Amino acid sequence: MSTRRKILLGVGGTYLVLILGVLLVFGFTRRDNEEFQPQEEFRLSTWIDLPGELDFNKAVLYLLVAALLTVLTMVFVANRMQARPNRVQTAVETIYTLMRDNITRGNMDDRMAAKWFPFVATLFLFIWFNNLIGYIPTPTGHEHVEILGLEIPTFALYAATANLSIPLVLSIVVFIAYNAEGVRAKGVGGYLKSLIPAGVSGGMAVFIFILEFVSNFMRVISLSVRLFANILAGHLIILFMSGGLAVILGLEVLGVITLPVGVALFMFEVGLVATLQAFIFATLTAIYLGGAVAEHH
Repeated sequence: MSTRRKILLGVGGTYLVLILGVLLVFGFTRRDNEEFQPQEEFRLSTWIDLPGELDFNKAVLYLLVAALLTVLTMVFVANRMQARPNRVQTAVETIYTLMRDNITRGNMDDRMAAKWFPFVATLFLFIWFNNLIGYIPTPTGHEHVEILGLEIPTFALYAATANLSIPLVLSIVVFIAYNAEGVRAKGVGGYLKSLIPAGVSGGMAVFIFILEFVSNFMRVISLSVRLFANILAGHLIILFMSGGLAVILGLEVLGVITLPVGVALFMFEVGLVATLQAFIFATLTAIYLGGAVAEHH
């Protein structure tokens, strides 16, 4: 028997023994859940009550951290490049090439890419960092545990991009940016005319114009909801598979069974979804900017 097979059998056997042990201790008895509410993990409690509507909460903290990481990355790219790069610079250059060549230059000409690259790159990095730090367990949970007389918040996952207001504001900024660029390049009349494809006339032109005009506003919804829904769904699935479902249903053994699935989903979200959603948002932004100045959609 190969070493790999022995390891797999050992892990599998240990896992089965653990499940049987939980069953022997807790049995199949279902316990009612009266305390744990998954939605509370996404509730924004005020930490610092500032004048007006500018309260400080965990969403603001995550935004500030993501903004700081974005600024530091951009400053590093601008000032710390060396002829013989180290591992950190190599990683940064890979991200830089992705933002410059694949996202920006791939969807607009070089002159326009040079102008809008900082905007697109900042969007990508800001969303990416928001997504990534959202998978780091931090003591911002709604529940508390008492340690030496002190109430310590439980560790939890939270992402600012899982709050619809954040992707919505970013989408509105993108909407204003590409429409302003289109009007600047073609004028108001020319930009509105460009919504109608070449060769279309008569009643069909009116119908297409209305359709394209409305679809422009729908981009705000599609951009914001895509990012918000994917990040929120990922966090909820991880929460449920890592033990939340077992608590809600009152079945301890279910937590042991679903925990490996929760770990696998966590790795999938961190390794792919966090980067993919930032890439999609930035790419669509570049496409909209490039399309706004193109002769025909």
